[in-house]
Amino acid sequence: MTSKQPMTKDSPVGTAIIAAPPTIKDAPAVERALNRSKLYLLASWSLLYPEDDEFLEYVQCGEFVEDGRDAIDALSLVLDGIGGERAKRKLVLLRKQFDELEKVAASECVNWQLSDLQSEHRRVFSNVITLDCPPYETLFGNDHVFAQSQVMGDIAGFYRAFGVELSKDIHERLDHLSVEFEFMHFMAYKESYSRCHDGGDKTQIVLDAQKKFVKNHIGRWVPLFCRMLVKKADSGLYKHVADLMAEWMDFEVAFLGVVPQPYSETDYRPATFNAPEGQTYECGAQDQGNELSLLLNEVGAESFLDKKDQGKDKEDGGPVGTA
Repeated sequence: MTSKQPMTKDSPVGTAIIAAPPTIKDAPAVERALNRSKLYLLASWSLLYPEDDEFLEYVQCGEFVEDGRDAIDALSLVLDGIGGERAKRKLVLLRKQFDELEKVAASECVNWQLSDLQSEHRRVFSNVITLDCPPYETLFGNDHVFAQSQVMGDIAGFYRAFGVELSKDIHERLDHLSVEFEFMHFMAYKESYSRCHDGGDKTQIVLDAQKKFVKNHIGRWVPLFCRMLVKKADSGLYKHVADLMAEWMDFEVAFLGVVPQPYSETDYRPATFNAPEGQTYECGAQDQGNELSLLLNEVGAESFLDKKDQGKDKEDGGPVGTA
Protein backbone atom coordinates (compact mmCIF):
# COMPACT_ATOMS: atom_id res chain seq x y z
CA MET A 1 0.00 0.00 0.00
CA THR A 2 1.38 3.40 -0.84
CA SER A 3 0.50 6.96 0.07
CA LYS A 4 0.47 9.78 -2.47
CA GLN A 5 1.46 13.25 -1.27
CA PRO A 6 0.87 16.37 -3.46
CA MET A 7 4.02 18.22 -4.51
CA THR A 8 4.53 21.90 -5.37
CA LYS A 9 3.76 23.13 -8.86
CA ASP A 10 7.46 23.63 -9.66
CA SER A 11 8.34 20.07 -8.71
CA PRO A 12 9.64 17.93 -11.58
CA VAL A 13 7.14 15.25 -10.62
CA GLY A 14 3.51 15.58 -9.69
CA THR A 15 3.47 13.07 -6.83
CA ALA A 16 5.89 11.29 -4.54
CA ILE A 17 5.39 7.67 -3.54
CA ILE A 18 5.90 7.18 0.20
CA ALA A 19 6.09 3.65 1.53
CA ALA A 20 3.57 2.89 4.25
CA PRO A 21 4.86 1.40 7.50
CA PRO A 22 4.97 -2.40 7.44
CA THR A 23 1.87 -4.16 8.70
CA ILE A 24 2.35 -6.45 11.69
CA LYS A 25 1.13 -9.88 10.68
CA ASP A 26 -0.52 -10.71 14.00
CA ALA A 27 -0.73 -7.53 16.06
CA PRO A 28 -2.82 -9.06 18.92
CA ALA A 29 -0.27 -11.87 19.39
CA VAL A 30 2.56 -9.33 19.49
CA GLU A 31 0.65 -7.29 22.07
CA ARG A 32 0.05 -10.39 24.20
CA ALA A 33 3.73 -11.28 24.16
CA LEU A 34 4.86 -7.75 25.05
CA ASN A 35 2.52 -7.48 28.03
CA ARG A 36 3.40 -10.94 29.32
CA SER A 37 7.03 -9.86 29.07
CA LYS A 38 6.28 -6.77 31.15
CA LEU A 39 4.55 -8.75 33.91
CA TYR A 40 7.41 -11.24 34.13
CA LEU A 41 9.83 -8.33 34.47
CA LEU A 42 7.83 -6.77 37.31
CA ALA A 43 7.73 -10.08 39.18
CA SER A 44 11.44 -10.65 38.60
CA TRP A 45 12.47 -7.23 39.84
CA SER A 46 10.36 -7.48 42.98
CA LEU A 47 12.30 -10.53 44.22
CA LEU A 48 15.86 -9.29 43.88
CA TYR A 49 17.72 -7.94 46.88
CA PRO A 50 17.52 -4.13 46.52
CA GLU A 51 21.07 -2.85 46.02
CA ASP A 52 19.94 0.74 45.37
CA ASP A 53 16.89 3.02 45.52
CA GLU A 54 15.62 2.30 42.00
CA PHE A 55 13.03 -0.37 42.80
CA LEU A 56 11.86 1.37 45.98
CA GLU A 57 11.29 4.63 44.10
CA TYR A 58 9.47 2.69 41.37
CA VAL A 59 7.06 1.32 43.99
CA GLN A 60 6.67 4.58 45.94
CA CYS A 61 5.85 6.73 42.90
CA GLY A 62 3.11 4.30 41.86
CA GLU A 63 4.60 3.29 38.51
CA PHE A 64 5.07 -0.34 39.56
CA VAL A 65 1.33 -0.75 40.10
CA GLU A 66 0.43 1.44 37.12
CA ASP A 67 2.62 -0.56 34.72
CA GLY A 68 1.18 -3.82 36.04
CA ARG A 69 -2.40 -2.67 35.60
CA ASP A 70 -1.70 -1.37 32.10
CA ALA A 71 -0.21 -4.72 31.09
CA ILE A 72 -3.18 -6.64 32.50
CA ASP A 73 -5.72 -4.34 30.83
CA ALA A 74 -3.92 -4.66 27.49
CA LEU A 75 -3.79 -8.45 27.84
CA SER A 76 -7.50 -8.56 28.58
CA LEU A 77 -8.29 -6.69 25.36
CA VAL A 78 -6.33 -9.07 23.11
CA LEU A 79 -6.75 -12.37 24.97
CA ASP A 80 -9.08 -13.69 22.22
CA GLY A 81 -10.27 -16.58 24.36
CA ILE A 82 -6.81 -18.13 24.79
CA GLY A 83 -6.69 -20.02 28.07
CA GLY A 84 -10.48 -20.03 28.34
CA GLU A 85 -12.41 -18.75 31.33
CA ARG A 86 -9.58 -19.68 33.67
CA ALA A 87 -7.15 -17.24 32.04
CA LYS A 88 -9.79 -14.53 31.90
CA ARG A 89 -10.63 -15.00 35.58
CA LYS A 90 -6.95 -14.91 36.57
CA LEU A 91 -6.47 -11.52 34.92
CA VAL A 92 -9.29 -10.15 37.07
CA LEU A 93 -7.63 -11.56 40.20
CA LEU A 94 -4.24 -10.21 39.12
CA ARG A 95 -5.67 -6.72 38.88
CA LYS A 96 -7.02 -7.08 42.43
CA GLN A 97 -3.54 -8.09 43.60
CA PHE A 98 -2.12 -4.88 42.15
CA ASP A 99 -4.85 -3.01 44.07
CA GLU A 100 -3.55 -4.64 47.27
CA LEU A 101 0.03 -3.73 46.39
CA GLU A 102 -1.07 -0.14 45.85
CA LYS A 103 -2.49 -0.06 49.39
CA VAL A 104 0.74 -1.46 50.84
CA ALA A 105 2.83 1.06 48.91
CA ALA A 106 0.66 3.93 50.16
CA SER A 107 0.58 2.80 53.79
CA GLU A 108 3.78 0.89 54.60
CA CYS A 109 6.30 1.74 51.89
CA VAL A 110 5.59 5.43 51.41
CA ASN A 111 8.09 6.57 54.06
CA TRP A 112 10.60 3.76 53.63
CA GLN A 113 14.26 4.36 53.04
CA LEU A 114 16.41 1.87 51.16
CA SER A 115 17.55 0.36 54.45
CA ASP A 116 13.91 -0.39 55.37
CA LEU A 117 13.30 -2.31 52.14
CA GLN A 118 16.57 -4.18 52.59
CA SER A 119 15.61 -5.10 56.16
CA GLU A 120 12.23 -6.40 55.00
CA HIS A 121 13.92 -8.47 52.29
CA ARG A 122 16.34 -9.94 54.84
CA ARG A 123 13.47 -10.67 57.24
CA VAL A 124 11.71 -12.75 54.62
CA PHE A 125 14.57 -14.26 52.62
CA SER A 126 17.49 -14.01 55.07
CA ASN A 127 21.12 -13.39 54.10
CA VAL A 128 21.73 -17.09 53.54
CA ILE A 129 19.67 -19.80 51.87
CA THR A 130 16.62 -20.02 54.08
CA LEU A 131 14.83 -23.36 54.11
CA ASP A 132 11.35 -22.06 54.97
CA CYS A 133 10.89 -20.26 51.62
CA PRO A 134 14.02 -20.64 49.46
CA PRO A 135 13.71 -18.86 46.07
CA TYR A 136 15.83 -21.56 44.39
CA GLU A 137 14.30 -24.21 42.16
CA THR A 138 16.82 -26.95 42.85
CA LEU A 139 15.78 -27.10 46.51
CA PHE A 140 12.36 -28.40 45.47
CA GLY A 141 11.72 -32.02 44.60
CA ASN A 142 15.40 -32.98 44.51
CA ASP A 143 16.40 -34.87 47.64
CA HIS A 144 19.87 -35.70 46.35
CA VAL A 145 22.59 -33.26 45.41
CA PHE A 146 23.18 -34.96 42.05
CA ALA A 147 19.52 -34.48 41.13
CA GLN A 148 20.01 -30.79 41.88
CA SER A 149 22.96 -30.72 39.50
CA GLN A 150 20.87 -32.29 36.75
CA VAL A 151 18.08 -29.71 37.14
CA MET A 152 20.60 -26.86 37.25
CA GLY A 153 22.15 -28.17 34.06
CA ASP A 154 18.78 -28.21 32.31
CA ILE A 155 18.14 -24.60 33.35
CA ALA A 156 21.58 -23.61 32.05
CA GLY A 157 20.77 -25.39 28.79
CA PHE A 158 17.72 -23.19 28.26
CA TYR A 159 19.76 -20.04 28.88
CA ARG A 160 22.56 -21.11 26.56
CA ALA A 161 20.18 -22.18 23.81
CA PHE A 162 18.95 -18.60 23.51
CA GLY A 163 22.26 -16.85 24.08
CA VAL A 164 21.69 -15.42 27.55
CA GLU A 165 23.90 -15.58 30.61
CA LEU A 166 23.79 -14.31 34.17
CA SER A 167 24.97 -10.73 34.55
CA LYS A 168 28.02 -10.21 36.74
CA ASP A 169 26.04 -7.48 38.53
CA ILE A 170 23.47 -10.01 39.76
CA HIS A 171 24.88 -12.00 42.64
CA GLU A 172 22.48 -14.91 42.32
CA ARG A 173 22.37 -18.49 41.10
CA LEU A 174 20.88 -19.62 37.80
CA ASP A 175 17.92 -21.21 39.57
CA HIS A 176 16.88 -18.13 41.58
CA LEU A 177 13.25 -17.30 40.81
CA SER A 178 14.10 -13.73 39.83
CA VAL A 179 16.55 -15.04 37.22
CA GLU A 180 14.07 -17.60 35.87
CA PHE A 181 11.33 -14.96 35.63
CA GLU A 182 13.70 -12.62 33.82
CA PHE A 183 14.46 -15.40 31.35
CA MET A 184 10.73 -15.70 30.66
CA HIS A 185 10.56 -11.90 30.32
CA PHE A 186 13.27 -12.18 27.66
CA MET A 187 11.56 -15.10 25.91
CA ALA A 188 8.17 -13.36 25.71
CA TYR A 189 9.86 -10.25 24.35
CA LYS A 190 11.77 -12.40 21.87
CA GLU A 191 8.45 -13.90 20.78
CA SER A 192 7.07 -10.43 20.04
CA TYR A 193 10.14 -9.61 17.94
CA SER A 194 10.01 -12.95 16.14
CA ARG A 195 6.36 -12.47 15.21
CA CYS A 196 7.27 -9.13 13.61
CA HIS A 197 10.52 -10.05 11.88
CA ASP A 198 10.95 -13.84 11.63
CA GLY A 199 9.02 -16.66 10.08
CA GLY A 200 6.57 -19.00 11.71
CA ASP A 201 9.17 -21.71 12.34
CA LYS A 202 11.42 -19.47 14.46
CA THR A 203 8.45 -18.09 16.34
CA GLN A 204 7.28 -21.61 17.14
CA ILE A 205 10.71 -22.52 18.57
CA VAL A 206 10.51 -19.57 20.97
CA LEU A 207 6.94 -20.40 21.94
CA ASP A 208 7.71 -24.09 22.49
CA ALA A 209 10.63 -23.13 24.74
CA GLN A 210 8.33 -20.99 26.89
CA LYS A 211 5.89 -23.87 27.22
CA LYS A 212 8.65 -26.30 28.21
CA PHE A 213 10.15 -23.91 30.75
CA VAL A 214 6.79 -23.33 32.42
CA LYS A 215 5.82 -27.01 32.32
CA ASN A 216 9.14 -28.45 33.52
CA HIS A 217 10.41 -25.65 35.75
CA ILE A 218 8.55 -22.61 37.10
CA GLY A 219 5.12 -24.20 36.72
CA ARG A 220 6.21 -27.00 39.05
CA TRP A 221 7.88 -25.24 41.97
CA VAL A 222 6.61 -21.64 42.02
CA PRO A 223 3.09 -22.45 43.34
CA LEU A 224 4.56 -24.21 46.40
CA PHE A 225 7.16 -21.48 46.86
CA CYS A 226 4.42 -18.83 46.84
CA ARG A 227 2.50 -20.64 49.58
CA MET A 228 5.68 -20.86 51.65
CA LEU A 229 6.44 -17.17 51.04
CA VAL A 230 2.94 -16.11 52.12
CA LYS A 231 3.39 -18.05 55.36
CA LYS A 232 6.88 -16.66 56.00
CA ALA A 233 6.13 -13.02 55.13
CA ASP A 234 2.71 -13.13 56.85
CA SER A 235 1.95 -9.56 55.77
CA GLY A 236 3.43 -6.61 53.94
CA LEU A 237 5.02 -6.14 50.53
CA TYR A 238 6.39 -9.63 49.94
CA LYS A 239 3.21 -11.36 51.09
CA HIS A 240 1.31 -9.54 48.32
CA VAL A 241 4.12 -10.17 45.82
CA ALA A 242 3.70 -13.88 46.60
CA ASP A 243 -0.06 -13.68 46.02
CA LEU A 244 0.57 -11.87 42.74
CA MET A 245 3.06 -14.49 41.54
CA ALA A 246 0.71 -17.35 42.41
CA GLU A 247 -2.09 -15.86 40.29
CA TRP A 248 0.36 -15.10 37.49
CA MET A 249 1.58 -18.70 37.36
CA ASP A 250 -2.00 -19.94 37.17
CA PHE A 251 -2.63 -17.56 34.28
CA GLU A 252 0.49 -18.67 32.41
CA VAL A 253 -0.35 -22.36 32.76
CA ALA A 254 -3.82 -21.72 31.33
CA PHE A 255 -2.61 -19.32 28.63
CA LEU A 256 0.17 -21.58 27.35
CA GLY A 257 -1.98 -24.70 27.59
CA VAL A 258 0.53 -26.74 29.59
CA VAL A 259 -0.02 -29.18 32.44
CA PRO A 260 2.87 -29.09 34.94
CA GLN A 261 3.10 -31.53 37.83
CA PRO A 262 3.37 -29.07 40.73
CA TYR A 263 5.27 -29.97 43.86
CA SER A 264 3.43 -30.39 47.13
CA GLU A 265 4.68 -29.75 50.66
CA THR A 266 5.80 -33.38 50.91
CA ASP A 267 8.03 -32.89 47.84
CA TYR A 268 10.07 -30.18 49.51
CA ARG A 269 13.21 -31.99 50.64
CA PRO A 270 16.50 -30.05 50.75
CA ALA A 271 19.22 -32.15 49.19
CA THR A 272 21.47 -34.42 51.19
CA PHE A 273 24.56 -36.35 50.25
CA ASN A 274 24.37 -40.07 51.00
CA ALA A 275 27.51 -42.09 50.43
CA PRO A 276 27.14 -45.50 48.76
CA GLU A 277 26.82 -48.37 51.21
CA GLY A 278 30.16 -49.35 52.69
CA GLN A 279 31.92 -46.12 51.64
CA THR A 280 32.68 -42.92 53.50
CA TYR A 281 33.88 -39.50 52.41
CA GLU A 282 35.98 -37.15 54.51
CA CYS A 283 36.22 -34.13 52.19
CA GLY A 284 33.45 -32.19 53.95
CA ALA A 285 31.30 -31.93 50.83
CA GLN A 286 28.37 -33.39 52.74
CA ASP A 287 28.13 -30.24 54.83
CA GLN A 288 27.87 -28.01 51.79
CA GLY A 289 24.63 -29.54 50.53
CA ASN A 290 23.35 -27.66 47.50
CA GLU A 291 26.49 -25.51 47.34
CA LEU A 292 28.49 -28.30 45.67
CA SER A 293 30.08 -27.26 42.38
CA LEU A 294 27.72 -27.94 39.50
CA LEU A 295 28.99 -29.54 36.33
CA LEU A 296 27.03 -27.26 34.03
CA ASN A 297 29.18 -27.98 31.00
CA GLU A 298 27.77 -31.49 30.84
CA VAL A 299 24.34 -30.22 29.83
CA GLY A 300 24.42 -27.47 27.23
CA ALA A 301 22.14 -25.87 24.71
CA GLU A 302 22.32 -28.89 22.44
CA SER A 303 20.28 -30.89 24.95
CA PHE A 304 17.37 -28.53 24.39
CA LEU A 305 17.72 -28.37 20.62
CA ASP A 306 18.29 -32.10 20.16
CA LYS A 307 16.21 -33.18 17.21
CA LYS A 308 15.12 -36.27 19.09
CA ASP A 309 13.25 -34.09 21.56
CA GLN A 310 11.63 -31.78 19.03
CA GLY A 311 7.89 -32.09 19.24
CA LYS A 312 8.12 -34.49 22.18
CA ASP A 313 6.63 -32.12 24.74
CA LYS A 314 4.17 -30.23 22.55
CA GLU A 315 0.98 -29.40 24.40
CA ASP A 316 -2.57 -29.10 23.20
CA GLY A 317 -4.05 -25.62 23.26
CA GLY A 318 -2.30 -22.35 24.02
CA PRO A 319 -1.11 -19.81 21.47
CA VAL A 320 0.41 -20.92 18.19
CA GLY A 321 3.57 -19.52 16.68
CA THR A 322 2.50 -18.78 13.13
CA ALA A 323 3.71 -15.30 12.29
